[in-house]
Amino acid sequence: MFEEFKGKVLFVTGAASGMGRATAVRFGALGCKVAVAARRPDAAAETVRMVKEAGGEAIFVPCDVADEESVKTAIDTTVETFGALDFAFNNAGCGADGVHIPFAPLTEVTEADWLKVISTNLTGMFHCLKYELIQMNKQGFGAIVNTSSIGGLHMAPGFGAYGPSKAGVIAITQTAAVENAKAGIRVNVICPGPTDGTNLMADSVGAGAQDVNFLVNNVIPMGKLGTTADVSDAVVFLCSNMSGHITGCALPVCGGMQM
Repeated sequence: MFEEFKGKVLFVTGAASGMGRATAVRFGALGCKVAVAARRPDAAAETVRMVKEAGGEAIFVPCDVADEESVKTAIDTTVETFGALDFAFNNAGCGADGVHIPFAPLTEVTEADWLKVISTNLTGMFHCLKYELIQMNKQGFGAIVNTSSIGGLHMAPGFGAYGPSKAGVIAITQTAAVENAKAGIRVNVICPGPTDGTNLMADSVGAGAQDVNFLVNNVIPMGKLGTTADVSDAVVFLCSNMSGHITGCALPVCGGMQM
């Protein structure tokens, strides 16, 4: 299964940890060449090592998604190194300080915090999509998966900046999907719920935004947190031939929270 991944090229942002790292390693195990895009060289180097250990090829490409030129250079380097861009997983996301999910109502969100969240979560997504689509249109093929959140499907009190930024990710995904469908490019978005093994999950719990026991017992119908493997499975599916007639889809990976 998934023989079509052998020798193909994946560009993944937010690849230094969590869902990005897990997905990079999973694609490596399927025989992909992986461009590990991140801001933290040391953590990204560990992801590169893990991809190679899993059986894939990998390089580190420095990338700050909020910086358009940084994104363009990272994608150019990926194509120059590996010769193509078959898949992209745009996973980088953050809160107001570059890490944490801000937990505050709109009336308490500062403009500075709002702009920091939007610059990575939404403007950063625009930068990635722009240059990935330029390359994929040259090729005539490609599959892109973006990371939103269950918080992008359903607004929740206290996520005054984060929720709207992730809703915007769904909208830009569907814009890209409809604009590029006839070009042989599919663009989809995953909407994870609380996911174990991610920095944002740990940080938001620490900030008082979520209580794990309450979530598991009262909010998540399946009664358990998601895992980074659940996310990587979804990304593999959306990039594979099995989803060849799917584009513009917002796929919840949240244990039923979308209900």
